Amino acid sequence: MLARYGGDAVLRFRIHQKNEANAIVEAVNALFLDVWEFNTEWVDIRLAKDVIQSLLGLLPASLQKSHTPLMHDLAQTIFESYPSQFSDEPEQPSHHTHRGFTPSLQKTPDETNIFFQQYQPLSVILPWLRLMESLFPTHVRLIKIGITYEGRDITALRVGVHPKNVEKSMDSRKTIIVAGGSHAREWISTSSVNYVAFSLITEYGKSKQMTKLVEEFDWIFIPTLNPDGYVFTWENDRLWRKNRQQTSLRYCKGLDLDRTYGFEWDGHATKSNPCSESFSGEGPFQGVESSRFANWVKNETERNNAKFVGFLDLHSYSQQILYPYSYSCSSAPPSLENLEELALGMAKAIRHVNGEKYDITSACEGSVMSNKNGKKEQEIWPRIETGGGSALDWFYHEMNVTYAYQLKLRDTGSYGFLLPSKNIVPTGKEVFAAIAYFGNYLQGNKGIEVSDMVEKSNEQAAQGTITSQVSQPVSLVDVEPIPNAMLPAILDEEDILEESNWEL
Repeated sequence: MLARYGGDAVLRFRIHQKNEANAIVEAVNALFLDVWEFNTEWVDIRLAKDVIQSLLGLLPASLQKSHTPLMHDLAQTIFESYPSQFSDEPEQPSHHTHRGFTPSLQKTPDETNIFFQQYQPLSVILPWLRLMESLFPTHVRLIKIGITYEGRDITALRVGVHPKNVEKSMDSRKTIIVAGGSHAREWISTSSVNYVAFSLITEYGKSKQMTKLVEEFDWIFIPTLNPDGYVFTWENDRLWRKNRQQTSLRYCKGLDLDRTYGFEWDGHATKSNPCSESFSGEGPFQGVESSRFANWVKNETERNNAKFVGFLDLHSYSQQILYPYSYSCSSAPPSLENLEELALGMAKAIRHVNGEKYDITSACEGSVMSNKNGKKEQEIWPRIETGGGSALDWFYHEMNVTYAYQLKLRDTGSYGFLLPSKNIVPTGKEVFAAIAYFGNYLQGNKGIEVSDMVEKSNEQAAQGTITSQVSQPVSLVDVEPIPNAMLPAILDEEDILEESNWEL
């Protein structure tokens, strides 16, 4: 499994000029290279070491000296990303073995929960999800989103409390989706979905704040939207990105699921190249998993009275919070101000956990650089890969989900997709802090239901506790803090007053 990457390297190129971006795009397409990540300053590319000179020969002189290796031994880093039982080393006995992935009903430190000490294969995740349902039947149910190309279930946990805990209720149920694993190799996204689900589930009834979130919203936690690809990363190729769908070329399988949604699908650039890592098929929703996910969402809306108010799509890496649109920088989302405000709050909640900095920008701006003269105008640079057909844009525009984000998690390139397992809990805490803030923000009903907001404001005014609904989403002074086991996701009043001076 690892031998194929023994001669590979990951290089970071720092981009300063438009002609450099043009050259990178042309070289990547000509040599069919694997672009790991990119933003307004750099692009990370994996390639065989014997191809490096060919790549440099296609680049301007300024880029030939403007690159650095990110990891010295890619194959070894891949090897170390697997749990010990997947390596050739003998497994050491442990007195914790009896714990397995069984959660204790007593609060224990995250570090003692073996399920989150290592990345877990799908064969372990699925029983864990069933266990969550059986241990917490009052507010957890295992559901099926759809079936993959290879016939696996796309499973999820629905976390919420409403009348008789049944699918249908008299009023529409505000629902938030937290999804990971669209790209198979981004393991930290899958583990973070599980961590957040576990944290919310186990804090219900213990924390007033978490209890309110479970009572007011249905939370849909989807550990991986791409189970086929995820299994393939464990059994065959750790760096596999796409799904496992057959294409027109027998030896080039897979579609990039996050480029197959119907809104502003732009697969023409890769249509003739199924081997491309960002191949988006020959038409919108050709990806089996994305199509079935979209159908499930529509069915929930039309038949099960769900009202999707939030979508959080977890990816890695680069530590960014991205909002619509992804397909183009020429169109600004109508609710841009609210999207930026909530993103700022999530970023600061994350920073309060471990001091990690998450940048905030439009999802399109991986190909946009601000004018160096300090002017507000931005110059659009060529895209490293297409941004059309994303889940982010589809949920925001087609499903009218006001608060849709893509969170790119740790790190910023030292390990990339091969983030060591010691980062699972810290990253999970950061995401939980962001999502707790997200839920608290939406509890203010800002941008969801104006009638409810007016009614609650009137109630607060009668009690003398009303706060400004114009400048802030919700008063946070009297909100019960998250227990010490979970790191704070809600900012105190002083933080709110300092919002204009946030340094992210």
